[in-house]
Amino acid sequence: MNSRSWWLMISVGLGILLNPLNSSMVSVAIPRLQQVFQLDFTQVSWVIFSFYIASAVAQPVMGKASDLFGRRKIFLTGLCVAFAASFLAPLSPSFGWLIVFRIVQSIGTSMMVAVGMAIVRVHITEKQATALSVLSIFLSGAAAIGPFIGGVIIHWWDWHAIFFVNIPFVAVSFLMAWRTIPKDDPRAAIASNMSFRNWAQMIDVTGILLFTTGLVALLVGLLSAKSSGHISWLTVTVGLIGLIFIWAFVRHELQTTSPFIPLRTFAHYPAMTWVNIEFMLVNVLYYSVFFGLPSYLQMVRHVSEFHTGILMLTLGLCSLVVSPLAGRWIDQSGAGPALLVSAILMTLGSVWIVSLNQHSPVISVCVALAVFGISNGLNNVGMQAALFKSSPKEIIGVASGLFNTSRYLGTILSSLLIGIVMGGKFSFGGFRVLGLILTGVALSLVVMSLRRRRSGQMQE
Repeated sequence: MNSRSWWLMISVGLGILLNPLNSSMVSVAIPRLQQVFQLDFTQVSWVIFSFYIASAVAQPVMGKASDLFGRRKIFLTGLCVAFAASFLAPLSPSFGWLIVFRIVQSIGTSMMVAVGMAIVRVHITEKQATALSVLSIFLSGAAAIGPFIGGVIIHWWDWHAIFFVNIPFVAVSFLMAWRTIPKDDPRAAIASNMSFRNWAQMIDVTGILLFTTGLVALLVGLLSAKSSGHISWLTVTVGLIGLIFIWAFVRHELQTTSPFIPLRTFAHYPAMTWVNIEFMLVNVLYYSVFFGLPSYLQMVRHVSEFHTGILMLTLGLCSLVVSPLAGRWIDQSGAGPALLVSAILMTLGSVWIVSLNQHSPVISVCVALAVFGISNGLNNVGMQAALFKSSPKEIIGVASGLFNTSRYLGTILSSLLIGIVMGGKFSFGGFRVLGLILTGVALSLVVMSLRRRRSGQMQE
């Protein structure tokens, strides 16, 4: 690749890393936010929910929007939105305003993720695999070091800094992207020839509204019941409203010509459906540990934000080191053996979490983090390989979109699981219950991996 291609790749990389960085830094800030805004654990969990729900909706929508308005415009607009949200979030007068700016931040960063890979594919014609692998390092590396960065800056400043830290990244990425990303071809953008009604149908505004409303209502109903300790008529009503909207969403998606989530694809390709279910469970496990262990360290063990961030590096670094090794193994033996080993490791890690107590040495926590980090490195490559194996080439774009949706559903479910188990206060007893539940989920993944091998769905 020439020097211009490298500068283009770096400018895009600095933009797309903001999404995983901001989704991971907050894991260390939960106890501090709970203390500052005087909230219980269930309420403060919305700082996680809001980001992932917005990302789950925004990324596929912005991918379609880039076809209408141009990728360069969407990328640069995303940087401006992320800048505004990162500047305003620390000034939030209340937790409600913080959630609003968190959603705006998620939308802005999702705009860059949605088109960043496409920009590289279109404008870097030599050694594309190398370019895409470098962007993957930006994404996975940001997620890996996010808790460490969050812990350090909260220790030396305060929670406001996890938003202000974005501003230098945004500024540098904008200046570089403005100079390096080629201008969009006006003939490629089709928005000028499309009415608002056709545009709304293309991105499935109705499906997006039904999905978001139903999901949020269900989460509010479930979490309010756990937080209050009893089931009120209001809780039941909100939960029923959520179910009605989800039912309406499913019915709409099966009938519309341009669905937000193409549900019919799951029925037509059962092998791909199982891969997505497995990937969703993998993310439930990983992110339950990702968000649960920092709270355990800070609230149960009274470890500082700084040292919590350092300990959480174990998780990310193990994942980064194992991923390239997993790629070589999977190229030779197929994804089956790697995914089975990963499922076994997650089972052992979950059992190890159950064995932790309030006085366990710190090295015990590092062991659990290392085990889940290694399994995540195996899953990063293995699940993607399983998707390619189970998906016909003619629908690989749709399959990749569904795959990302499964990822976000898993992260949302992990936050919901922690909120339901813990209720209003993070406790050691709840943490142990969480470990037991994760053990059951991990065992189900072992069964699914063995089932895949026996059924011959994947060649080894």
